[in-house]
Amino acid sequence: MIGRYTRPEMGSIWSEAAQYATWLEVEVAAAEAMAALGHIPSEALDDVRRAVPPDPERVAEIERRTGHDVIAFLEAIEEQIGAGARYLHLGLTSSDVLDTSLALRCVRASDLLIIGCDALIELFMAKALEYRDQPMVGRTHGIHAEPITLGLKFLRYYEEFRRASDRLRRAREIVRFGQISGAVGSYGTLDPAVEPRTCAKLGLNVEPVSSQVVPRDRHAEFLSHLAVVAASIENVALEIRGLQRTEVREAAEPFGKGQKGSSVMPHKRNPIKCENLVGLARLVRAYAVTGFENVALWHERDISHSSVERVAIADACIALDFMQHRLYAVIDGLDVYPEAMERNLNLTNGLVFSSRVLEALLRAGLARTEAYRLVQGAAMTCWETGEPLKELLAADAEVMGRLSTEDLDRAFDITAALSGVEAVYERVLGDDGAGADDDRRGEPRRKGELATASGDPSRAGGVDE
Repeated sequence: MIGRYTRPEMGSIWSEAAQYATWLEVEVAAAEAMAALGHIPSEALDDVRRAVPPDPERVAEIERRTGHDVIAFLEAIEEQIGAGARYLHLGLTSSDVLDTSLALRCVRASDLLIIGCDALIELFMAKALEYRDQPMVGRTHGIHAEPITLGLKFLRYYEEFRRASDRLRRAREIVRFGQISGAVGSYGTLDPAVEPRTCAKLGLNVEPVSSQVVPRDRHAEFLSHLAVVAASIENVALEIRGLQRTEVREAAEPFGKGQKGSSVMPHKRNPIKCENLVGLARLVRAYAVTGFENVALWHERDISHSSVERVAIADACIALDFMQHRLYAVIDGLDVYPEAMERNLNLTNGLVFSSRVLEALLRAGLARTEAYRLVQGAAMTCWETGEPLKELLAADAEVMGRLSTEDLDRAFDITAALSGVEAVYERVLGDDGAGADDDRRGEPRRKGELATASGDPSRAGGVDE
């Protein structure tokens, strides 16, 4: 992933230096397991433990000669510790190191992603409570439908990102499998007892049946979960883009002091951060597709998956990490315009209450077809003339023959129209409104806490992103 979208914490997991560091973790853990089982002299561990992750440039230099990255790595280690290096990689095949190391890095990346997702959960809840009673128009097909509250939108995202957090936890577990099973997974040069000891030391589960590689359906599922979380981020970002349109302008992503929106139009405040999130979601989805294509390998293994994974898994983790932090900064600093929400709610002269009038007529005993005809007729006139729907209905003898003035007033009462929203909050938060018990939730994070803890990625990028 390019530096533009790489946060230091996540980037450090996927650097070449980190790769060689985790390779060495696996090699040392395997050597320790062999020593405990009496397969290598215990004193050999002194040399093995002296090894430090080699300089990536030195490994690259050796690889240019050997054409094999693991052999180059082992030669670089041998340069450090001498003959004691023969006790590293004893009986192992390259995939034992590569796949087990990859599992370590995926787990560590997942831990960061879970933290980022849980921070978003807390932020969405804080916003859901802050805007619990802020009326606005709900839209279907982009067209005004019925009143909702802004808080209800945030409550929906709260629930969606709770599911996202669960997905990330499942992703972490599905990929948390290592192997030390030798060529073709048959333990031909290894004691099978080495594997569980090695994996336990690394905090990994043992792959029940490996074929020299960990089966790639695990990695496909891992990338799939990441792609769904990215799609949820896109869902929020797309909504903000819609609300920020000039003719809507009910909410807008933050626009920093000194920020420029266009090279030629000084008035522009474009939703570039949210557009950036929509674009990056496409990228994470594309990486999920490559995960599916990596599942099918020839016989016990080939390396058609290897080149893909060197890019796809790292980039998907890095991109999603960036997306989470950018979305946090956007939501945390979101500009909300209640006056515009009120204006837009009234824009259609009461049309958003048509279904409540229909319901009132049905309860008054009118047949649905007839009730619909009366309300739709008045609604179409309202669309065409701009005359308020309530006045049109009040002047209709057929309607008022069924409804009282109080009935009509109640149908157009915004408070009554939104009364059901409270039931949703109670279902999600519990009767006390304080939130259900959940070990992933706590007090809402202080404003900007996640975005500024390690630099604000929402400020990354130029005028186009």
